[in-house]
Amino acid sequence: MNLIAEKIPELMQQASNNNLQREISGSIKLSMNTVEPNVNFVNGSWIKAVASTQSARSKRANCLIGDEFRMINPSVYRNVLRRFLAVSRQPRFLSKPEYKNKPEFQERNQEILLSSCWYKNNWSFDRYKVFLKKMLEGKKYFVCGLPYQFAIKEGLTNREQLLDELSEDDIDEVGWEMEMNAMFYGEAEKAYYKFDDLDKNRRIVTPMYPPDLIEILKNKKIKSPPKVIKNNRKEIRLLSCDIATMTGKKNDASVFTVIRLIPKSSYFERQIVHMEAHVGKHTEIQAIRIRQIFDDFDCDYIVIDAAGGGVGVFDNLVKPLIDRERGTEYSPFSCINDESMANRCWEDDAPKLIYSIKASAGLNSNIAISLKDTLTSGKIVFPINDMDAKVMLRETIKGYEKLDIDTKNRLLMPYIQTTLLVNEMINLSNEGDNQVIKLKEPSSGRKDRFSSIVYGNYIAHELEKENFTKTKVSHIDISRLTSIFRSPTRVKAWNK
Repeated sequence: MNLIAEKIPELMQQASNNNLQREISGSIKLSMNTVEPNVNFVNGSWIKAVASTQSARSKRANCLIGDEFRMINPSVYRNVLRRFLAVSRQPRFLSKPEYKNKPEFQERNQEILLSSCWYKNNWSFDRYKVFLKKMLEGKKYFVCGLPYQFAIKEGLTNREQLLDELSEDDIDEVGWEMEMNAMFYGEAEKAYYKFDDLDKNRRIVTPMYPPDLIEILKNKKIKSPPKVIKNNRKEIRLLSCDIATMTGKKNDASVFTVIRLIPKSSYFERQIVHMEAHVGKHTEIQAIRIRQIFDDFDCDYIVIDAAGGGVGVFDNLVKPLIDRERGTEYSPFSCINDESMANRCWEDDAPKLIYSIKASAGLNSNIAISLKDTLTSGKIVFPINDMDAKVMLRETIKGYEKLDIDTKNRLLMPYIQTTLLVNEMINLSNEGDNQVIKLKEPSSGRKDRFSSIVYGNYIAHELEKENFTKTKVSHIDISRLTSIFRSPTRVKAWNK
């Protein structure tokens, strides 16, 4: 579509003469709404753009170009799009006796697949390997990668700009490898969490946004959802926090995640609806941001890593806080699951809304296993892929392209943070044994987002046990059971 709608008219305007314009018959049709966009040439050739769907059947072409083909449904590719190439080009000279039925004059149809690289589990990687193997066998196949160095060499992008991007603290290294370095990416060799388990659970189309962003958009489809009540159980919202401070490692960040616990028949579905990361923030600033998120998303509990640097943030949450940005004073919260931590609170009657997590080897192993079980059972869901989200946002929000870059970034952030979470998790290797799981990140990697999720899932599991316990036998009035039994029949004792 972009080739027709943008590039060809651009080439026509840049042409030093009218040769290109003379080759094109009529005007270029651009609209996808009325007719299929196409270009017709004077010699009878044409270029058309069609959507990669089942409805594209019966089309024919001599050259098939699949743009961003990794996003095409593989079944549509094999059964619909490749069938476009069923008939070879038939120029009129082939009807002459000296050319007819001679293979050397037959033109072979061509197939060109273009795409950014993606994860190795995607069908595009298998297709890439097929083409590569055939090329190495000397067949008429060709594969090449065009990493960012080519753009620098040709002066199409600025080298210093890309180096600055590479040096940013929150760079998505996996995304860079795929998008900029033309490398397919796979999970770690000893990966404890599998990409397929994560990717299949990316089903949330619209996450939650803070009130100020909703107010800016004024869009009926982007709103704060009320809490769900189902089977006499009300939705619970957790704000799960993994804490890093200014004294932490360079690759550490604090991550705050909002998790909706939606009541189902026998469990809570964990919906990851908001996530944000902060590097090098003072403990009081982090505590204020936690309280802002708590209010903005109508949360019920805070889950916090209260070991190490997290104690500083915890201590700020259990005392009065002044939010000068919003002109608000936050009253203290107390700890619900640890009496020693509750004693640190400034007010004896403060509401107990903080779950304190103090990690140990045993706890880390248990909660890692619990998260894996939650993933494989489909009880946790995440926002959809950020690539798909961009398309969805353009279709959902009127005037999306006219929004400023900051607003666009805020809209995409839940999806991007989820992609970063997935990349963290598939890079976690199990260095433990069958009894104790010990997850290790790469030397330059992170696991802050993973920690935030795994802590929240642990508390969600505890809340499940409280809210979904089965009815106990002691609740039944045993005296009422006697009426359903008859008295035993008398029998005489006898001996042989």
